[in-house]
Amino acid sequence: MSKFKFRSTRQLFRDAVWSILPILVLALAASWIAYHYIDPAPPHRLVIMAGTEDSSYQDFAKSYQEILAEDGIQLVIRPSNGALDNHLQLRDPNTDVDLGFLQDGLNETASDAEVDPVSLGSISYEPLWVFYRNKQPLTRFADLAGKRLGIGHEGSGTKLLATRLLAASGVTADNSKLQAVGRDEAAAQLLSGKLDAVFFIGEPDSAIVRQLAADPQVRILDLDQAAAIVRHFPYLHELHIPHGLIDLRRNLPAQDLTLLATTTTLAAREGVHPALITLLMKAMHETHASAGLLHSANEFPSAKDVDLELSKEAEHYYKSGPPLLQRYLPFWLATLIDRAALVLIPLLAVLVPVVRAVPQIYNWRIRRQIYRWYGELSFLETQLRDQATGVDIAAVIKQLDQIEEKVRQAKLPLTFAEHAFVLKEHIDFVRRRIHKPD
Repeated sequence: MSKFKFRSTRQLFRDAVWSILPILVLALAASWIAYHYIDPAPPHRLVIMAGTEDSSYQDFAKSYQEILAEDGIQLVIRPSNGALDNHLQLRDPNTDVDLGFLQDGLNETASDAEVDPVSLGSISYEPLWVFYRNKQPLTRFADLAGKRLGIGHEGSGTKLLATRLLAASGVTADNSKLQAVGRDEAAAQLLSGKLDAVFFIGEPDSAIVRQLAADPQVRILDLDQAAAIVRHFPYLHELHIPHGLIDLRRNLPAQDLTLLATTTTLAAREGVHPALITLLMKAMHETHASAGLLHSANEFPSAKDVDLELSKEAEHYYKSGPPLLQRYLPFWLATLIDRAALVLIPLLAVLVPVVRAVPQIYNWRIRRQIYRWYGELSFLETQLRDQATGVDIAAVIKQLDQIEEKVRQAKLPLTFAEHAFVLKEHIDFVRRRIHKPD
């Protein structure tokens, strides 16, 4: 009597592989598509609009550039006419600008047709300085009516803010001479007497502020209506400048001042990759967390005083700090793991129930082979049952021998031993019928 051969470990492994292979190929294809298209890799280049060459925006951008370069990200710095120009560039869908420095209050100029950027947080206060030539001290914007005023160049946040504040105090182009000039030209015209007052937005230690504050012919407007103005313009702050802040040795300014200040915000186009947003947050923290002349340590960067929607990644950073992986791993490796997890977690949710079907697929493959032999055997049995058809007994015996040989050569798993022995009994039954017909 022939015996069945049961499968070795290698054969069992081969059957398992052929059962799993379709699912594995499908999973790999889905993973590849998801990895490259659902969550694309972050780009290695960003473009930032950073104001005029001598502005604090340029200094901030250069600091970001050095920090991002450590993680292989190139930050391209482009000069602009100022915050308003940056604002327009970010909202223009036809530009390749990713980032820009804005001043609070600029969002009021937006239109519905433009692209909305998101805020990464505020990074500094920017005081509004009004330098003027006058023998008597002035304390209000209304005191500037009828004078020649340099209000900042076109495209600058200075011009927009100065125009708003002057108009609220009744100073307009109808009763005064408002000139859109850049800071260097405005300073020169003020010192030469061609302008009566000029508006600047900048840090107390900037060269232009120190130069004008030191000139004996020039005064700084000390606002007595600052508290009222910030009620009308909520995005502004009342800022107190102690005497000597600009220059301790020369005690500039010579007395305490009350100024207005806006808040600088770093904004990003909404499509900037989330991984780069968290990297930018790190650069912002390293650049702005130290104490400055106008703020205390760790006051910036901050989620306060922003009039744009805060980026989700930035909001998470302010609440929980940098992502866990970026705290301990290089940026590229942390990003790679994040992307893999983003793809694999939902993929596993789909694959787990599918993988559970693998044993059924495996069993079906083995049963299909046994059932095929049963089909051939049943066909022979049907032929023997009807002798009137003139069945060729020799041919039937030959076919039966072939089935028996295939079964004998078959290597079935141990779990199918019962099926194997039943099949063997049926083969013997048909063989007996051939030799002892009814």
